[in-house]
Amino acid sequence: MKSIQRRLSLGLAGALLVVGLVLAQASLWVFDRGLRAYLEDDLQDEAQGLLAALERGPAGVQLDERRLDPSFQRQFSGHYFRIDFPDQTWRSRSLWDRELLKPDDPGMHSELGDGPQEQRLLVYRADYRRYGENLTISVAQDYAPILQGFRRMQWLGLGMGGAALLLILIAQRYTVRRALRPLEQVRQQIAQLQQGQRSELDAQVPEELEPLVAQINHLLAHTEETLKRSRNALGNLGHALKTPLAVLISVAGRNELSAYPELRATLREQLEQIEQRLSRELGRARLAGEVLPGARFDCAQELPGLFATLAMIHEHALNLEWKAPDGLVVQRDREDVLELLGNLLDNACKWADSRVQLELVEQSSTLQIHIDDDGPGIEPARREDVLGRGTRLDEQVAGHGLGLGIVRDIVEAWGGAIALQDSPLGGLRVMITLPRR
Repeated sequence: MKSIQRRLSLGLAGALLVVGLVLAQASLWVFDRGLRAYLEDDLQDEAQGLLAALERGPAGVQLDERRLDPSFQRQFSGHYFRIDFPDQTWRSRSLWDRELLKPDDPGMHSELGDGPQEQRLLVYRADYRRYGENLTISVAQDYAPILQGFRRMQWLGLGMGGAALLLILIAQRYTVRRALRPLEQVRQQIAQLQQGQRSELDAQVPEELEPLVAQINHLLAHTEETLKRSRNALGNLGHALKTPLAVLISVAGRNELSAYPELRATLREQLEQIEQRLSRELGRARLAGEVLPGARFDCAQELPGLFATLAMIHEHALNLEWKAPDGLVVQRDREDVLELLGNLLDNACKWADSRVQLELVEQSSTLQIHIDDDGPGIEPARREDVLGRGTRLDEQVAGHGLGLGIVRDIVEAWGGAIALQDSPLGGLRVMITLPRR
């Protein structure tokens, strides 16, 4: 969600910035064109005023200074003129000792001319005939203050535009966050679904999300129903096959086959292997069918009851202990965790002399489960053989009845690892390492 908000914010900021700059420059250009057209009319009036100030005198055509604008008399006032006759040129006193550019063509000069004291001049030229003489009147006005006003307007516009852009981005971020809030709620509900805190998504969502949520809930219900039917079918199959197998094993042990000891032993061995393999494969299929997350294993809630049950089963005096970080919840199916811990702890209790300890250790990316007892343990040379073959330890190593079949299947299904080590209590430690999710 944050990446979507970031992309939307950057996209909106870029678009508004480009549009704002284009509009600002276009507005200034239009304003500049309009102001120049307005000033052109003023300069044209000034040129006509200068033409009207020309009069015939004793020495020929002369300029009546009483009819001139006072700004033409004041030095570097920003208002200038020049009058060109065929044989002479008159300049305003405001130019002092400077020259004024004479445009090549009548009308407003397209480019700003250079004036005194770094002034920028709008120059207008008009051609007339007065008292039988051809003359050209050029008038100019300083445009630099207006350009400075434009620059101030640009900086002011940039500041106001930046503030407006910031406000728009804040409003857009709030609007996008508000619009995406239902998606964030759905994401949180999916996370809760994964953690086993809910079984379906809330149907009270915006109209746009109703089809998606409905399809997800339908898929969850369908998958859960399919999973239940599969597990029921597997359970029925297991019960249906175990009874005939038990009968066959019982028949294989009858005295009628005592005359054929080799056949009797082979038959009994094969039937027991079939029974073990059936139990293992049914357990593996049940684990493979875990599509929907079940209830998670809360150590503080589940372990006291589990240890109380173990204390009732094993009546001989045992010191049963468990350690787990406060608030630890194992993000795995509750039934599978109970089966795994129950199997290992039950066997540890069988072979312990007086003490069994369970410890769960959280690490950055893994969860370690240590089950220790003070029993006889297992010789190190036999541990790898037992784990390497993946068979039941109580059938391979005499004197220690620890069943690893379903335990190994559960750990492997979770992508974890199991190892047998020397226990600090003097017996065997079963260490299980699971990736955290």
